[in-house]
Amino acid sequence: MEMVERALGGDRLSLSRLITLVETDQRAARPALQELYPHTGRARIVGITGSPGVGKSTLVDRLIQSFRAGGRTVGVIAVDPSSPFTGGALLGDRVRMAERTLDPGVFIRSLATRGSLGGLSRATGDVIKVLDACGFDVIIVETVGTGQAEVDIIGLAHTTVVVVVPGLGDDIQAIKAGILEIADVFAINKADLPGHQRTVAEIEMMLDLGQGQRDWRPPLVATIARDGTGVDELRRRIDEHYEYLTTTGRLAERQRALVEREIVELVTRSLADGALGSAREGGWLADLISAAARRETTPFEAAEKIVQAWLARSGK
Repeated sequence: MEMVERALGGDRLSLSRLITLVETDQRAARPALQELYPHTGRARIVGITGSPGVGKSTLVDRLIQSFRAGGRTVGVIAVDPSSPFTGGALLGDRVRMAERTLDPGVFIRSLATRGSLGGLSRATGDVIKVLDACGFDVIIVETVGTGQAEVDIIGLAHTTVVVVVPGLGDDIQAIKAGILEIADVFAINKADLPGHQRTVAEIEMMLDLGQGQRDWRPPLVATIARDGTGVDELRRRIDEHYEYLTTTGRLAERQRALVEREIVELVTRSLADGALGSAREGGWLADLISAAARRETTPFEAAEKIVQAWLARSGK
């Protein structure tokens, strides 16, 4: 495919068009993704997640600087809420990182969630593959920032950075929700605000309670993204975690888990498309939906009928 060849050769317009194809029509993008796949597996994938207002975008902007200072190219995927009118990315984090777009070693793309839960867009994993294949050394994925639902990133990133700030008053609630439990590194951003030490103590307490469950204890890094304080230290901790994954063999385990997750999702999606498509072609999917809405049957029974009809049609 000519567009793939051009993107692999460094053409930014082709790269942008590939990502647009992946985001808008995954079925049409499949041949391109298959062609790109042998070129993947080289990039380090860093997830940045946390509640709204913690300064994720500013921190990402500073991290780009830090990685670039070391000579590494950086791709950024900023996942934003969808516009209810266009379906496109609503916040547009690229606006806050506009200066970085002038750097030929940086590529930034906003993706809309398009209704997906878990803080990510459905296309995020495929866009990571595109950037990976096109030679970016580091790929940063910034989640949408919905707080307690931000856990999907652990299924895509090698290193997950959870960003928290002092003084929000919801640190313990976040711990209970599980968002902090996915962290490989903690960034205590806006560390110049009152309550910084309390926030550190709360997270340390959580880590002490979970001691023995993980052989990597997530480090805590104090940052002030506004002026860049602590960002180089955060980048070093991210590198240390990747080194840990490599030397312990956990990187291969994580890569296998990522591939397994993708295969399961593809199989599930394919089976669902086949079963639902068969029901639509038969003209009885709408009848089942209406019957369930009238409480004449249940969604469980309707789903079972759809699956069984598709299996019978497939000769299973």
